[in-house]
Amino acid sequence: MATETEPAMQADALTLRQRLPSNLFMHLGILFSIFAMSSPLILALIMSTQTTSEVYQVTNLGIGSQGLANYDIVLTDYNFATYLWNSFVMSMIIVVGKVGLSLLAALALVYYELPFERGVFMFILLTLLLPVPVRIVPLFQLMADLGWTNTMLALTGPYIASATAVFLFRQHFMSIPSSLVETAKLDGVGPLKFLFGVLIPMSKGMIAGVCVITYIYSWNQFLWPLVAVTDKSSQVVQVGIRYIQGSAQAGLTQWGLIMAGAVIALLPPLVVLIALHRPLLRTFAIQQK
Repeated sequence: MATETEPAMQADALTLRQRLPSNLFMHLGILFSIFAMSSPLILALIMSTQTTSEVYQVTNLGIGSQGLANYDIVLTDYNFATYLWNSFVMSMIIVVGKVGLSLLAALALVYYELPFERGVFMFILLTLLLPVPVRIVPLFQLMADLGWTNTMLALTGPYIASATAVFLFRQHFMSIPSSLVETAKLDGVGPLKFLFGVLIPMSKGMIAGVCVITYIYSWNQFLWPLVAVTDKSSQVVQVGIRYIQGSAQAGLTQWGLIMAGAVIALLPPLVVLIALHRPLLRTFAIQQK
């Protein structure tokens, strides 16, 4: 009897093996990687619904008793809506200013005959070695001398110029066929008209990608706003989270409120990233089918 069932069992095992995808382990590895990367966000969402005592219970991994109350407390009692608005305004000003200035700089570097053009471009790239945290002391002194402290000018001014954006736009402009430039010259098209009528329409993907990168980078600024702005009503969202952390209750950090603020602060850049993820991938030359 056993000898009769053995071929049937082997046939069933062969059929099961045929049904399994050939890249099963690869899919399992991808699912595990997704879970591992998203676990901090999942944990933050859970903690944002818990009370302080529930957070400190390590084994408590369920939805807390606070529900959405922590979010309401953060938005009302801690003035988080003002911080969100300040971060939004700061990020939009930086995006518009940085992209506009970088487009003009790339236009000059590619389509104008400048003396020491390569040297100028190398000098622009060398500024990458001096980010804002390195220049924070002289920058703060400059803002104080100009009377810009506690203003939006202090938050946005140091971030308007960008060597990275100039480099990306320059390389993209150099890939545009020179026949278009010659045709524009023959038609008497001026530099600005050529920029807005030809270059920008042909660079929509690159511009969108740079805008996404710049927006997320600006939204996550913490150190410079903390130094340049002392008025709480003019602060940004990342510093606002630090204010929540500083308000302890019975000697315990209110992690539920902190996580609620962190989740709220995550939403705007997440929406921008989801909406413009395809141009961002094209900016880094990642092809999508």
